[in-house]
Amino acid sequence: MTLAPACAPEHSPGLADSHTGGGLPIPFAVAGTGLHLPPTVVTNKDLTRNLRTSDEWITSRTGIRERRRLAPELATSDMCVAAALPALEAARVAPSELDAIIVASYTADQPLPSTSVIVKQALGANRAMASNVSHAACASGIHAVLQAAHLLQNPSVRAVLVIGADCASRVIRPTDRTGGVFFGDAAGAVVLSRAETVGAGLLSYDIGSQLSYAVQIPGGGSRLPTSADTLTSGAHYVSMDGPAVWETATTRLPQSIANATRRAGLTPTGIDHYFFHQANINILGETLRRLEIPADRAPITLDRLGNTGAAGLFTALHTTAASGRLRAGDTYVMCAIGAGFHWGTLCLRQA
Repeated sequence: MTLAPACAPEHSPGLADSHTGGGLPIPFAVAGTGLHLPPTVVTNKDLTRNLRTSDEWITSRTGIRERRRLAPELATSDMCVAAALPALEAARVAPSELDAIIVASYTADQPLPSTSVIVKQALGANRAMASNVSHAACASGIHAVLQAAHLLQNPSVRAVLVIGADCASRVIRPTDRTGGVFFGDAAGAVVLSRAETVGAGLLSYDIGSQLSYAVQIPGGGSRLPTSADTLTSGAHYVSMDGPAVWETATTRLPQSIANATRRAGLTPTGIDHYFFHQANINILGETLRRLEIPADRAPITLDRLGNTGAAGLFTALHTTAASGRLRAGDTYVMCAIGAGFHWGTLCLRQA
């Protein structure tokens, strides 16, 4: 198979901002997954009442038909806990047995204290190290799983809970015709635990970044602190340049997958499962097309959940794992792109 130009070789000049690495010797496995979806469903028809759009426009450009909205009295940590509990039950791991909890989210409950500590307290995971990953936005789940994989190389670490959760409805301008149709609220969780199967766990990875303000929340930081002016101007809401996202995603994701699978001694078509950040059906379709990957290897959840940020790839993982289709010996790829831009691919084998 000849890869398209977007899938350039590992050492091409265009990949100077990407780091591709090998696997890790200590095996681990997906021991259990969990999912939480807020009960409130917002359909495309619902959105047309307040936004200048149509069901046909939304579906054709995004693949999304409905999304969830978190109740106003709840926060991201509530979704995290609700997704973590079934994941722990499926893994047969008690909260007290967790060595670490890593929360991937760009919509923290508040600046301080960290959402991961709030989740740790709520679960009663008293001995767990608590960590947050927010810098990679929708790709933070990739960084979180990579961190968990490295923690599991330590003999004292046996089980790590990774949660991807975002409440994007809190950072979307109500009248935003673009952001308002894309994003949904959800949380997905996975328990990764030590395994005995030689060759399982992380086989390889590819992580990259390149500064861009195409997707940003400019207000509320040290450069533009919260003020009456930032509130009036809507600087605390997400702004997004759709064409820039398309160009970056459809270039970087195929490159990253090609590099990671190559480093693992595999090919993109030889991977059993693909768990993508659920960004946009057309971005996913173009990525699969460029790598000649059969569509049935990549479960889609965005049609009924929307773009759920860092939760997206975990909702896809849960769809396969909870149904028993992630079997021992299967290879799988986790892949995402987020604001910044950050992108990354993990190539793994289930124990």
